[in-house]
Amino acid sequence: MAAPHAIHEEFPNDADRIHALKVSDAHFARLLDEYDAINDQVAGAESLQTPMSNEAEVELRKKRSHLKDEIARRLSAAKAE
Repeated sequence: MAAPHAIHEEFPNDADRIHALKVSDAHFARLLDEYDAINDQVAGAESLQTPMSNEAEVELRKKRSHLKDEIARRLSAAKAE
């Protein structure tokens, strides 16, 4: 089961576009990998399986948000093409 806020949950109507960009754009694929890794860390903190300070969790949430914004920008640009 995917952690909450998995990218397919965040962009449910863009599954095909996400897949196409993932296989054709190495930078986009790295963004997805980084998003997934950070999202898993946040989920671990939320479930208390991975103890960390509140500050560390907040920083991870900020990184996840920035990555999600960049992914959204790239998806939007791909729609315009």
